[in-house]
Amino acid sequence: MEQIKIRKASLNDLDILLGFEKGVINTERPFDVTIQSGDIHYYDIAGMIRSPDVEVVVAESGSEIIGSGYARIENSKIYFNHQKHAYLGFMFVKPDYRGKGVNQKVIEALQQWAISRNVTEFRLEVYNDNLPAIKAYEKIGFAKLMIAMRMELPSGSL
Repeated sequence: MEQIKIRKASLNDLDILLGFEKGVINTERPFDVTIQSGDIHYYDIAGMIRSPDVEVVVAESGSEIIGSGYARIENSKIYFNHQKHAYLGFMFVKPDYRGKGVNQKVIEALQQWAISRNVTEFRLEVYNDNLPAIKAYEKIGFAKLMIAMRMELPSGSL
């Protein structure tokens, strides 16, 4: 396998990144019955690439784009001891390259970007039943913090 390189995404990568977005959605649908069926989008990828508060990166092996991720600077809740944090998302690696450290390299590049903007906190969300992703994130230093819960309510009156 060729060396993995991480670089800032460009608008020229948009078609590939839209395919990765479909991969993220297809991976997450089994974990969340509330995700709409059909062709949907999670992200405004072009807008994120253009934004000064978002860093979208791609992982390349040779000339092939094999993974992606982003960090978005957000204001933290006023009761936290950090004013801003970087929220991670759009973490995707092509199946043939999974388990080879690609996600870790993407996150390391995003860490450097966040640090260069004086951000000291990383946050992300992962589905509770997505054990491979949880293990991968824990392996590189993330810790579980909170579980989000949901309950479907009956429609109409009780």
